[in-house]
Amino acid sequence: MQDFPWVHNSSVSEFILLGFSRNSQTNVMLFNVFLVLYLSTLVGNGLIVTLIQLDSHLHTPMYFFLSVLSMLDMSYVTTTVPQMLVHLICEKKTISYVRCVAQMYIFLVLGITEGWLFSVMACDRYVAICYPLRYKVIMSPWLCRAMVVFCGLWGVSCSLVYTVFTMRLPYCGPSEINHFFCEVPAVLKLACADTSLNDQVDFILGFILLLVPLSFILASYVCIFATILKIRSAQGQLKAFSTCASHITVVTMFCGPAMFMYMNPGANASPERDKKLALFYNVISAFLNPIIYSLRNKDVKRAFLKVTGWGKSPE
Repeated sequence: MQDFPWVHNSSVSEFILLGFSRNSQTNVMLFNVFLVLYLSTLVGNGLIVTLIQLDSHLHTPMYFFLSVLSMLDMSYVTTTVPQMLVHLICEKKTISYVRCVAQMYIFLVLGITEGWLFSVMACDRYVAICYPLRYKVIMSPWLCRAMVVFCGLWGVSCSLVYTVFTMRLPYCGPSEINHFFCEVPAVLKLACADTSLNDQVDFILGFILLLVPLSFILASYVCIFATILKIRSAQGQLKAFSTCASHITVVTMFCGPAMFMYMNPGANASPERDKKLALFYNVISAFLNPIIYSLRNKDVKRAFLKVTGWGKSPE
């Protein structure tokens, strides 16, 4: 604990992650399910990144942001799932204090960055639909990279605040975390001190990091839908809306559970509910993102057929 000078009076050197069940048969079943989900997530998101890199037709702002999202998703699940898989089949379910702090920080960095990236992707769709003739000029490669860096800086700085405010508290035992990884609300339950300040900080940061990006997304889509309604042909309206449907779906899956988790006072939190919510926005959303973005996307299908040489692209 000397590695973290802002930590005081903590007698706990490691934590025990209780996970989902104490039943060995249930854990084996969960291991198989989560292993398939994890490998599928890596393959699906890795395939999207590879296709975008190899096909020049996908070198556009929208697909640039999609490749960044896929890389974040792969990193996001790798922060938590491999350890969870090990704990499901091993009797020892401990994590050292230092590793717990590191996992908490990295998880938050990736999650906050992804939340802001969704607002950037909404702005990209706004420019593409509302200003199609100026789209390539406005969304220049330099601006796209700067927006991603902006998202990353929010993640790095705000995660530090979350982590410092959580781990500055004394942890005297018991050391059992009723969760499958070191997430802030679950760890705070073990603090042997008043956590009301942390609840206030979590609520304020949750407002900034979730509601502010969501307001940008909402404002973007109000303008987008107003523009779509001006399109005279029903086919044109459907085509414009289809480019936004995937983004709306993944934003709802990710931000809804995260907002419920981090803006809910600690006293009202339910461990079992929190684990399910975390599982949804950590594992399930990362697994579904490549499916949602590729199933109805002709550009991605065309790139896949071109790269694999499995025939002509679909019309």
